[in-house]
Amino acid sequence: MTGIIQIAIVDDHPLFREGVARSLAEIGGFEVVGEGADAEDAERLVAAKHPDILLLDISMPGGGLAAAASILARHSGQKIVMLTVSETNADVTQALNAGVRGYVLKGVGSKMLAEILHDVFAGESYVSPTLSARLLSDLLQPANRRADPLGLLTDREAEILRLVAEGLSNKEVAGRLALQEKTVKHHMTRVLSKLNVRNRTEAALLMREAKDRTG
Repeated sequence: MTGIIQIAIVDDHPLFREGVARSLAEIGGFEVVGEGADAEDAERLVAAKHPDILLLDISMPGGGLAAAASILARHSGQKIVMLTVSETNADVTQALNAGVRGYVLKGVGSKMLAEILHDVFAGESYVSPTLSARLLSDLLQPANRRADPLGLLTDREAEILRLVAEGLSNKEVAGRLALQEKTVKHHMTRVLSKLNVRNRTEAALLMREAKDRTG
C-alpha cells in the first residue's frame, strides 16, 4: 500500500499515546496528526484534522463509545478503531453497532496493530480474535437466524469463510489457497452480501455457530 495513513490518537494516558505514536513512527507509513485525552478532543480532532483513522479508548472522560457514536452520526465515513482493555460483550457490541471498524485490545503488539490499521484503512473490519466467540449471543439473534444461511455460499466461498473463521487474514487465506488477495476480498464481499452481515467477524461467527451445531 502506498501513501501515508493519518492517525489521531485519543486516550487519557499520555504515556500510552506517546508509546503508540512512537511505535507507528518506527514501523513507518503512518503520521499521527493529532492527540487528545477525552471525548471533546476526539470530536475536535475529527472536525479539524480529518484523520484516516481515529484510535479511541473507551474509559476516558466523556466516554469513548459515546464519542464514537456522536462522531459517526456527523461523519459517517470516519474510520474508528477502539483500542481498549475492555473485553465485555456489551462494549464490543455497542462499538460495532455504532459503526466502528475495529475493536483491539491494548495488549496487541505494534506490528499487529500496524497490520490492523492497514486493513481498516483498506476497508476491512477487525475484532480481536479472543473476543469474537463471545459475540455469538449478542450478534446472532434468533430472529436473524436462517435454517441454513451458509447454504447460499459456493464451495469456494464456504472454503474461504472457514479459513477466515479460523482467524486467518485475507492475505493468509490467499496464500493457503494459492489465490490472489484481491480474489479473496472479492469472494468475501459476496459472502457478506449473501449472509446479510455487516463484516467478516459476523460472517465468521455464523460459520462457527453452524460448525458447533453440526459437531
